[in-house]
Amino acid sequence: MSEVRLNPYLNFPGNCREAFDFYARVLQAEIRLLITMGESPMASEVPPECHNNICHVCLSTQGMVLMGSDCPPDVYEKPQGTLINVQVESAARAQAIFADLSEGGEIRMPMEETFWAERFGVCTDRFGVPWMVNCEKPMP
Repeated sequence: MSEVRLNPYLNFPGNCREAFDFYARVLQAEIRLLITMGESPMASEVPPECHNNICHVCLSTQGMVLMGSDCPPDVYEKPQGTLINVQVESAARAQAIFADLSEGGEIRMPMEETFWAERFGVCTDRFGVPWMVNCEKPMP
């Protein structure tokens, strides 16, 4: 059977580059591919003021892939009904990631110990993207 991967894909109303630079720093990941609208084959179909918008970006690290792009502001919709889960190995790393992601955003559930996790928290970052940060406890 062939391998199947699920990769979250985020849309932004013109601030994708700023968001992905932030995510690369916070998640200690690398932007592996970034194409602007002006660099794309459809550049002639895009208004010049949109040429610096992101057509496609791919960030990855240790088995995680996050993708995104800018979309026209009139078709942009805030994420609803879903969260991006960040699974980490240490409580300290969970605390650090959560602190960075929640800065300038909204904490929906403070980072704390739960019955399943050494640390767990839910926030929406300053770009409007909802996140869960999770450092699980060893299960019997």
